[in-house]
Amino acid sequence: MDAPPVIDAQGLGRRYGRRTVLQDVSFQVGPGEVFGVVGPDGAGKTTLLQMLAAILRPSFGSCRVLGEDVRKHADRVQARVGYMSQGFSLYDRLTVAENIAFASAIRDVPKDAFAARQAKLLAMAGLERFQDRREGALSGGMRKKLALCANLIHEPPLLILDEPSLGVDPLSRRELWRILDAARNEGRSIVFATSYMDEADASDRVLLLRDGLPLALGAPSELRETARAHVYSVRTSTPEIAEVALAKLPDVLSFQRRSADEVRVQLRTAGQPPDIGLHCRELKPVEPTMEDVFTVASADDAPRAALPVTARSASREVLVGAQRVTRRFDDFVAVKDVTLEVRAGEVLGLLGPNGAGKTTLIRILCGLLAPSEGQARVAGFDVARQSEQVRSSIGYVSQKFSLFTDLAAQENLAFFARAYGVPSREMKARIAWACERAGFAATDAGLVRDLSSAVRQRLALACAIVHRPKVLFLDEPTSGVDPLSRFRFWRLISALASEGVAVIVSTHYLEEATYCDQLGLMMDGRMIALGALQALKTELGLKEARVEDVFLGFIARERAQARAA
Repeated sequence: MDAPPVIDAQGLGRRYGRRTVLQDVSFQVGPGEVFGVVGPDGAGKTTLLQMLAAILRPSFGSCRVLGEDVRKHADRVQARVGYMSQGFSLYDRLTVAENIAFASAIRDVPKDAFAARQAKLLAMAGLERFQDRREGALSGGMRKKLALCANLIHEPPLLILDEPSLGVDPLSRRELWRILDAARNEGRSIVFATSYMDEADASDRVLLLRDGLPLALGAPSELRETARAHVYSVRTSTPEIAEVALAKLPDVLSFQRRSADEVRVQLRTAGQPPDIGLHCRELKPVEPTMEDVFTVASADDAPRAALPVTARSASREVLVGAQRVTRRFDDFVAVKDVTLEVRAGEVLGLLGPNGAGKTTLIRILCGLLAPSEGQARVAGFDVARQSEQVRSSIGYVSQKFSLFTDLAAQENLAFFARAYGVPSREMKARIAWACERAGFAATDAGLVRDLSSAVRQRLALACAIVHRPKVLFLDEPTSGVDPLSRFRFWRLISALASEGVAVIVSTHYLEEATYCDQLGLMMDGRMIALGALQALKTELGLKEARVEDVFLGFIARERAQARAA
């Protein structure tokens, strides 16, 4: 006899006033199953998980969790599941050990079982040495692992995790999934939400969500089959020309530069390879990824959008230069001896674990922090002595977009234009130019808070370039955005670079490194590697390797050198 499902959701949905944010969601989760809910910000992932955890009441449909109706017996469900919210939910003034002890107390863990469970979880998370450290002093990855330990202390049969790896570097993501694999091997069911499409491969089954509606449901292998013959690899000695040709084909959903001679293409129609004539020396179908699956599944409701492609020309003008820059906070060295150059039209990608110093370095280059040692110049101005001129010459897009959500899009554009000193007589033309470059429809009405994350992203970019800056800083600009919107955003960035803008971007999506001319890998405040992706592969002796392999390879080398020293 089959075991009853841990979760049985039928026609589940949620409405806020007149607005329906989730509808028509049906699935079951069995004992020991890992179930992934995958989609961009605003897809309805958090709403769904909060209904499963009996935190939110469904507006329609039915849902039973661990045999209990989430409407009638919410307290019973809440007592038995482990629910980890998206943000940092622990007490930052308590230590690691105190947070776990508190979680144990409110979950009624038997006193004679607590010590053994705590020791096991701390060892699994690699937190034994940090038991006396305050939660607020931990890195982002360590805080996520501690939150997971706090939710495992009462040994729940079901874990519900809302974007557990959001904002966490790839190394910490691996460590988080090691803990989850151990929980799964003990027979626990796991439901997790993520905007990282590659994490779907860790699931037994996946639910793809977009705009509150299910796009697809099935095992990762089944979903990849739906995109087969929709994805092609184009090998060419002239990728810029090939991209221009691809941008003109109506059946092309998106394309991405994968290497110096390869472009990956997603098509609306299966089995009809793109015809780009003499610009191609090899054309073949390739195995779809989960990002390809989402892109193809979104094709029916994805409008045909312009894919800007402009050939980029090399420039010798250095717009960003740092020489042996160091920044100290009392005894703590956040950035140490960093040297780099970014020329007009170049894109530099900053990669590194949480706490590596990426944000501090960007703040220095933006003129917001003065270096403790060394010098840096941006757009010809010294960041320490001419910080005001630096800030007027740059554009900045933060991870959270930095928009005023209770204002309309046009009001945000007008505010940033005035703040950046755009003359009144030029404001209308500048705003129109910025919207066109950012792919934002200037006629979009309504408040910013009602816009999708992808539309907000393009609006934030328009606000950042309205004064035509020479340098553009992007801090994880595509976090939580669906693959199709992310691919198109990078086409916009490439178009800006082709006009001579120097771009510095930090990201946790390692595959985005292929869009960058240079990569800077940071660790413990130092730049441990700097150069083009192919050059970094060669330095490690890697012929065929993913960006993640390069990233982890340099970190492993750095740690080995530190141990040897």
